[in-house]
Amino acid sequence: MKRAFGIVIALALCVSVSSHAQTSSQKTLAASINVSVFPGQGQSASAQSKDEADCYQWAVKNTGSDPFQLQKQAQANAQASAANAQSTQGSAVRGAAGGAAAGALIGGIAGDAGQGAAIGAATGALVNRRRARKAQEANEANIQSAQQATGEQMTNFKKAFSACLEAKKYIVKY
Repeated sequence: MKRAFGIVIALALCVSVSSHAQTSSQKTLAASINVSVFPGQGQSASAQSKDEADCYQWAVKNTGSDPFQLQKQAQANAQASAANAQSTQGSAVRGAAGGAAAGALIGGIAGDAGQGAAIGAATGALVNRRRARKAQEANEANIQSAQQATGEQMTNFKKAFSACLEAKKYIVKY
């Protein structure tokens, strides 16, 4: 009898610890956007959750920015950037091939197709390498500009979200 009672107590403790661990490991809405919120007037966890959701919706409406959509957009931009960078790889080789063909044609007319092909290959590689470098620089500038704009939108959202929560008597830091 004592042994069965001990097992029941042990199981109850395990379930209690397990449910506490699951509850404490779940992120709040504010924590998921790196905003720290403390209930300034002893608000319950459920009240805080509701207030965070209400303030989130209010901030989205008033700033026009949704942090989760901004994150998805940033990921899509990063993927597009990676694809763009891959498309510029090998451009010198493609330029050399095209230049060699054109050089051979012109060299054939002038009397030395081999020398024309060599000059054309070198010129084509150089021209395409420059084009690829300029395209890569433009791509990097676009990425930096998009990151800066996203950062500004996120800052504006956090200001609005924080102002709403502070009006509801929470202490907020971001």
